[in-house]
Amino acid sequence: MNERKENIETLFFKDDGVIPNHPNLPVLLYKGIWAKDPSRAESRLNRNGWGNSWLNGVFDYHHYHSNAHEALAVVSGFVQLVLGGEKGQRVYLQTGDVVVLPAGTGHKRLEASPDFRIAGAYPGGTDYNTRTGEPGERPEVLREIRDVPIPGTDPVYGNEGPLLELWNKRK
Repeated sequence: MNERKENIETLFFKDDGVIPNHPNLPVLLYKGIWAKDPSRAESRLNRNGWGNSWLNGVFDYHHYHSNAHEALAVVSGFVQLVLGGEKGQRVYLQTGDVVVLPAGTGHKRLEASPDFRIAGAYPGGTDYNTRTGEPGERPEVLREIRDVPIPGTDPVYGNEGPLLELWNKRK
């Protein structure tokens, strides 16, 4: 399991008034990190301390989780997401890619291949909520996002890794 750390990209998103995004933490993209054996993505996430996992797709509407960070690992196919809200950034993910979304980060599926499947998981197996940017939820979600702790493990590398290095610098 020789995974190269130089394939990690960071993306920052600001609050757009509807989707809060995270005020300090970047989205992390691990491109092609598990391309050699994507079928084990869910078990690898679990082994690295990210649980409450599932295997499915991504909603086709803007949403975010205000009480949990989320790791998404592409098991098969490809997907184009928009991250950060309506005016956010389009991101293309394919088999073997992993994206880590800090609490509050908006995400929406724009298109996907027929064979697209993704594994999702949360640090420590956290129960997550699903928010859509309704005006009444705003004061509560801003507090929740701020209170979500930095995970104790990186979903790809475990007890060490870019998430721990990058996110602990920015808390």
